[in-house]
Amino acid sequence: MNALTVDTEEAARHLSLKPNTLEKMRTQGNGPRFVKLGRVVRYRIADLEAYIADRVVSSTSEKAAA
Repeated sequence: MNALTVDTEEAARHLSLKPNTLEKMRTQGNGPRFVKLGRVVRYRIADLEAYIADRVVSSTSEKAAA
């Protein structure tokens, strides 16, 4: 495993999600960016961190970036 990328299970752990939730988000297009190499799906750590950063809010009434 490359230290700069992780598989779906590790990415899900990083985001505190279940792997199948992350897979569903991937098919719906509302999850973090990912890299597809043939059948292999990998997530760059930088993209996971950017996904988290885009969802920082100050209150419950404020919407996170989509």
